[in-house]
Amino acid sequence: MPSAVYLVSGANRGIGLGFVTSLATRDNVIVLAGARNPSAATGLHTLVERHPGKVHIVKLTSCNKAENNNAIAEIKPIAGQLDVVIANAGISQYFGPAAETPVQQMRDHFEPLLKSSAPSPKFIAISSGAGSMAHGASMPMGILAYGASKAAENYLCRKLHFEHPELISRILLIEFTHRRRGLMEIAAFARSQDESTKQVPLITVEHCVNSVLKLVDDGMRETHGGKFLNYDGTTWEW
Repeated sequence: MPSAVYLVSGANRGIGLGFVTSLATRDNVIVLAGARNPSAATGLHTLVERHPGKVHIVKLTSCNKAENNNAIAEIKPIAGQLDVVIANAGISQYFGPAAETPVQQMRDHFEPLLKSSAPSPKFIAISSGAGSMAHGASMPMGILAYGASKAAENYLCRKLHFEHPELISRILLIEFTHRRRGLMEIAAFARSQDESTKQVPLITVEHCVNSVLKLVDDGMRETHGGKFLNYDGTTWEW
């Protein structure tokens, strides 16, 4: 049995692919890489070939219960356990005023959260400053659907912390990143839709992944559990 089994959702590109790429270089690990369309996840297939026996691709769509049940059944014979879940899957596909936000956009942003689960000792939710009530709501950006979904994700992770004392549950905030397909697309879309997003500084995926995995590795329930942390370890207000 490996020393650690990781499940990364949204692993086919961007930060998710960055997590898998970094974790796969570690000794004695199994990395389960969740993707909506495994056949099209060329980056993951490259990692499977490069790290035989370490990286396994599983079909995982956050809001599809049947697919997720199949993923659980597929994971059991491969690893038998989950030690760290990095809930990275999410979307940001609408920018606009609150009153004009379509209901379907709210549904599309929330559904991935409604099917979340934390079957492992560490549950890491990848969030955003947009989900902060103290800061996100006052941001001059048309991000109601995205911000509200991240605020709900923050609540979910915080609630898990109090209801499951055996679990290290925390929220990690990551702002715009670049140098990898997917994150470049999200950042480019945001900047094309909302001028104020151009004020958000960019960081590299590599720097972000290294910083986040350090928090995942070193974080203890007593010091990091249920916290809203930036990728650099600083604490954000809810």
